[in-house]
Amino acid sequence: METNTENRILGIHHITAIAGNAQRNFNFYKNVLGLRFVKKTVNFDDPYTYHFYFGDEVGTPGTILTFFPWEGITPGRRGTGMATEIGYSVPEGSLDFWLKRFEQHNVIFNKPAEKFGETYVPFLDPDGLKLELIVSKTPDIRKPWETPEVNANVATKGFHNITLTLKDIKGTADVLTDIFGYKLIDQHVNRYRFATDAIPNASIVDLVEAAGEKPGQVAGGTVHHVAFRVANDQIQQQFRQKIAEKGFNVTQQIDRNYFYAIYFREPGGVLFEVATDNPGFTADEPLLELGTNLKLPSQYEAHRADIEKRLVQLAD
Repeated sequence: METNTENRILGIHHITAIAGNAQRNFNFYKNVLGLRFVKKTVNFDDPYTYHFYFGDEVGTPGTILTFFPWEGITPGRRGTGMATEIGYSVPEGSLDFWLKRFEQHNVIFNKPAEKFGETYVPFLDPDGLKLELIVSKTPDIRKPWETPEVNANVATKGFHNITLTLKDIKGTADVLTDIFGYKLIDQHVNRYRFATDAIPNASIVDLVEAAGEKPGQVAGGTVHHVAFRVANDQIQQQFRQKIAEKGFNVTQQIDRNYFYAIYFREPGGVLFEVATDNPGFTADEPLLELGTNLKLPSQYEAHRADIEKRLVQLAD
């Protein structure tokens, strides 16, 4: 894992979305997309609901997509005031493999297109969450997780970018540049690309300005929040102070077992988090066993039997 303790935001830490059926979500990300199932735990605020984490071998920040699978949840709607597209980096020459795989598994996808000089394939997960596989212009040397069906030549390497759709980008752009240290690096029509040079990958945020579009609705198949990465608690506290000084209502630090988190809502309406690298996903489970055991926050351990009885039993 990166040990860069530079006093900067180090790109995206994780992205959290909402799913419906837990088994379907697990099957898609583990078996179809070929991500590692890094952690099986529960929602801190709703312990009878799972919280799934998918990523690379160790759950490196910048590879972690997490889900709250709420059975029977109403489908959400993409629109303004939310994160609308999650971009994964894939190797050059891999898109043909993915197009065939998506056809084989009845995944809804569009044909390859291009933006900012990069080829990408947009697709939907079973809940309608919009994702993209992107052949990055920037070399991506991150080591992917491999499965028998998805080898290193085609596997996702982690996040490339996140897209936020907003009625007006100015307030959000100011957060990215003035607080997080991002710079505007490109623009095409109403899409503005911001990036940080603090880290080579998972470093891009696209802002799409869509003044006439309806507000989105955060529910099934949508992004709940976007977490940005810092190396440790001390740097997180420095950012907390900066965020508060700009007039945002930012939470105190919250212990999420695998990282420490602070949250605030940026001016465009998206829930932002700043999360630490420490302590990581091997805090309560050895590397080889990641994702195999139900891990509970300590406050719920006494209720384990009841929680296990009420959670859906996952089948590989």
